Amino acid sequence: MTRDQIFAFAVLTGMMAVFIWGRLRYDLVAVLALLAAVFTGIVPHQEAFSGFGDDIVIIVASALVVSAAVARSGVMEAVLHRVAPVVTSVQGQIVLLVAAVTILSAFVKNIGALAMLIPVAFQMARRSQASPSCFLMPMAFGSLLGGLITLVGTSPNIIVSRMRQELTGQPFGMFDFTPVGLGLAAAGVAFLAFGYRLLPGGRKAAATMDEAINLTDYMTEARVMAKSPVIGQTVSALARLCDGEVLVTGIVRNRTAHMTPLPDAILRKDDIVLLEGDPEALERAVARAHLELEGGNRPTGGKGVGEEMGGIEAVVEPTSILIGQTAKRMALHERFNLNLLAVSRSGERFTERLRDITLRTDDVLVLRGDLARLPDKLKELGCLPLAGRDIRLGSARQGLVPVAVLSSAMLLTAFGVLPVATAFFTAAILMILFGALSLREAYDAVDWPILVMLGALIPVSEAMRTTGGADLIAGWLSQLASTLPAYGALALIMVAVLAVTPFLNNAATVLVMAPIAATFAGQLGYKPDAFLMAVAVGAACDFLTPIGHQCNTLVMGPGGYRFGDYWRLGLPLSILVLVLGVPLILLVWPLV
Repeated sequence: MTRDQIFAFAVLTGMMAVFIWGRLRYDLVAVLALLAAVFTGIVPHQEAFSGFGDDIVIIVASALVVSAAVARSGVMEAVLHRVAPVVTSVQGQIVLLVAAVTILSAFVKNIGALAMLIPVAFQMARRSQASPSCFLMPMAFGSLLGGLITLVGTSPNIIVSRMRQELTGQPFGMFDFTPVGLGLAAAGVAFLAFGYRLLPGGRKAAATMDEAINLTDYMTEARVMAKSPVIGQTVSALARLCDGEVLVTGIVRNRTAHMTPLPDAILRKDDIVLLEGDPEALERAVARAHLELEGGNRPTGGKGVGEEMGGIEAVVEPTSILIGQTAKRMALHERFNLNLLAVSRSGERFTERLRDITLRTDDVLVLRGDLARLPDKLKELGCLPLAGRDIRLGSARQGLVPVAVLSSAMLLTAFGVLPVATAFFTAAILMILFGALSLREAYDAVDWPILVMLGALIPVSEAMRTTGGADLIAGWLSQLASTLPAYGALALIMVAVLAVTPFLNNAATVLVMAPIAATFAGQLGYKPDAFLMAVAVGAACDFLTPIGHQCNTLVMGPGGYRFGDYWRLGLPLSILVLVLGVPLILLVWPLV
């Protein structure tokens, strides 16, 4: 073993130990590993930051932005809303949700797909009087399985594709993962349809800040537009369309006539309906019923594309100039360039229009305006902003536009018209230009620690190959696999990756294991494709702990799960992936 190989193994071992220790965040660990590799000489100084300019970083960042825009579009919510009322059993709802998140995760980042459907899961849980813990972990695992289906479904696929390009000159294509990934995803969904019973039932979710504040009775008003499906329908039909999450407290017709919102009252074009509910429910109601939020589209001094517009919750302080005033009398829009979108007052239901509500101390307002100026405006008004939560009331959903952009990017990539990095970077920019996301939302959608980790670990991973460290490990594995049949050698690699990925970030696992797997295949006289595919599958299928993948972490609190709950459902699913994945890979990717 040479000195450089010793240093390479020392950096790798130290990095894995610190990852498992868990006291430092993974991006900081990756940066420290890069520095160690540079100062020991196994990464040349001129190559130290080459990883940050790699196509992988651009593809992952762009995919996150595109995913956020598709999630924001509400298309999947609309589809599920039409199907959900037909599915009433808990098992049927689990199949529907897991299948939906699995399919969606094939085309957008799995963490975005899961985050989008978690509120739908809570709605279904309430409807069927089931615990959310029955739904959330199977959905998280489904999102991981869905990421296996396409190149952009998950980061390991992108990294493995790059490794193959370095080895053979040809990367994996957009749908090269589909035969194996689709088979595993279908088997996984079938297992989860019954396997959810392995989870402890009745777990209570961890309390959230939103629940602690308990602001659920906002009142807003919206206009019935010409294309709205509720024209000619009753108030009760509108309530059903909104899944009963929103209450109609009043109707204003011809701008002056106030009508009592009886259940059989018929809605007409240009009626203004007063709606009560929490901000997310109000947002969904406005989108589903094709209503226009009063004041939501009124200009506030904006300058077009890229303006930092947004909503914020603020409480009226005792010294506020708003006390005893109405939005109309204060000329809130004309004087302060703010639009009042909703008002909440504990224990009181409003029947008058927003502009006519006389404001009091401790009222909570949803205000929309230029985010850069909002702090100064709130100070001037004497309002205190509440602890941050994402308020999108008043932000228009772009519907099919993000889906069309994503589909175009995938088709251009699949037919070789554009490289993946160029296609998805262009798609991300188009999402911003078309208004599917603001610049702030686009930057927020990017997981910067993941990008830092990728940029730092790419040179470290390359050092394992250039120093001969990957050859050495592959040689040891070759000796171990010398008596094994071909499927046994492939299974050995997948087991190794499945064992490592719960303790490392899955992208880091691929960067470490892919060069070793490719070298291992070469020493056995096999093509690298099957072994690289095994690395991608193993790294994406982290079902054993809540810390190996963000999707597992995301559902831990809302589902009320404990650390040990994951292996109860995850271990048999991992075994299924191993048993089914090896023959599927061998069938699609021959070894010779």
